[in-house]
Amino acid sequence: MRRHKTIVAAAAVAAAALLAAACGSSSPSSSSAPSSSGPSGTLTIDNESGGTWTCDFNPFNLSDIAFSLGPIYEPLVFVDSLNNDQTTPWLATSYAWSDSNKVITFTIRNGVKFTNGDPLTAADVVYTFNLMKKYPTLDINSVWSVLSSVTQSGSDQVVMTFKTPAVTYFYYIADQVGIVDQKVWSKVSNPVTYPDKNPVGTGAFTSGSSDCTPQNIKYVANTHYWKAGVPKVGVVDYPAFLTNNTANTYLAAGSAQWGSQFIPSIQSFYLSKSSANHYWFPPVANVDVFFNLTNPLLKNVAVREAMAYAINRQRASTIGEDGYEPASNQTGIVTPTFSNWEDTSQAAAYGNNYTYDPAKAVSILEAAGFKKNSSGIFVSPSGQELSFTILNNGGFSDWVAAVQTIEQSLKAVGIAITPEDLADTPYETDLYEGHFELAYGAETGGPTPYYELRQWLYSHNSAPIGTAAGSNWERYSNPATDALINSYPTTTSSATQHSIVDQLEKVMLSDVPVIPVTEEVDWFQYNTATFTGWPTQSNPYAQPAAYNYPDWGVVMDRLAPVK
Repeated sequence: MRRHKTIVAAAAVAAAALLAAACGSSSPSSSSAPSSSGPSGTLTIDNESGGTWTCDFNPFNLSDIAFSLGPIYEPLVFVDSLNNDQTTPWLATSYAWSDSNKVITFTIRNGVKFTNGDPLTAADVVYTFNLMKKYPTLDINSVWSVLSSVTQSGSDQVVMTFKTPAVTYFYYIADQVGIVDQKVWSKVSNPVTYPDKNPVGTGAFTSGSSDCTPQNIKYVANTHYWKAGVPKVGVVDYPAFLTNNTANTYLAAGSAQWGSQFIPSIQSFYLSKSSANHYWFPPVANVDVFFNLTNPLLKNVAVREAMAYAINRQRASTIGEDGYEPASNQTGIVTPTFSNWEDTSQAAAYGNNYTYDPAKAVSILEAAGFKKNSSGIFVSPSGQELSFTILNNGGFSDWVAAVQTIEQSLKAVGIAITPEDLADTPYETDLYEGHFELAYGAETGGPTPYYELRQWLYSHNSAPIGTAAGSNWERYSNPATDALINSYPTTTSSATQHSIVDQLEKVMLSDVPVIPVTEEVDWFQYNTATFTGWPTQSNPYAQPAAYNYPDWGVVMDRLAPVK
């Protein structure tokens, strides 16, 4: 399961839109007239996970958030990053910036109740954010690195004060935090380890231990939901699949209506099975090789540079992803989506953006004092072999195939890697806690390239080995880079923001903290025979894959059974 929120937007960034004085006070656009028949039908999601479900719904846990944020727990505002970062009121009816964009005030919607009957209040919002301050592990996107306070004003307003201008943090605070019930969570002894088996949210669907097994999560319509006429779907089933092959067969057979995984030869395997079958793969972020930068050998930039030249990205794209995901570049700038952010002249100074060059890889290692042993593997001056394991999700057949090409590319230059293909849960645990030498994975991106660069490079996103990190899983830390990242939200000048991103690209080129391999797409297959209302390229009202949060909640609100 590609269990993360992936974001893409037009290169003209959200800053201008988010600087608007306030959102309108209308209900979210997915509201509609009350339905005479109520929710009906069963929608089945087919999103291969590589493991079985834990039935945990903690909205502050990176392993659990994608099961709850959107349909169960709701954010303040929805940011549609596929539609010019259009904002839609959710639990907040409006917001306004003040004090040179260092203060934002949200007006909280009246009449909303949690599924246990507790009314949603501004105090719940304040509590949610201060809970993240008290327990930094819950602060997945490090919003408290820039927040200084979150307080209530009057009966229905929440005031967030930042240390510096913080317009670019709007996405993190408004769209990426699910609001919880203070009366429930104040009784939780340890929110960090709390599994939240029976979540109490404000969303259109409910789930919990009685609706969840390791094989399937059932989401049931909340018939007391605050939006009129929503949801229209009665039940959503979310079965677990261990491999792409089983998931793809299930989807192609018509047993599920919403797919979110890689399908090789999609025309013959899926589209040809029904005229109602469709797909849309909008481009998003990157899939990467992560280094564990606490490893003495991998701390050596020469080793990382050599690997960046040695990996045949195009082969990983062609063989691993059937060409659906293009080869990445070392700057990390997704093209053509963010082409006008890429500093091509700067990249040219680094082998034309680390274009595949095995001879260059060998020369870098030799210049750094490495020599090949009798097995053809490079050895450091102190006698350590360049031999590593690479963590991977064994359920993703495309990632497994891509990593096999990486293994072959590196072996050809004298670097040995051994894939560790794990089930989903142990894979995620080891990835987030840093229990790996190399790892293959993807982070989430954002409305401009800045967001993905921040995830890779911001030290506040990371954590000590053994503690789950929200991102920056490689544990990169550089005060000068942190300063660049912190400077971006202080300006609304497009030229200045581009200059900052150019300097972050230089970090990617000179330090090689991670290696982007393929450009990730948003996997999305859908069937129009039994449900209508799907997002499409012509109507991109939300990111369409079932693993995108809170977008999948927006999609579930829009879908309706065919009558």
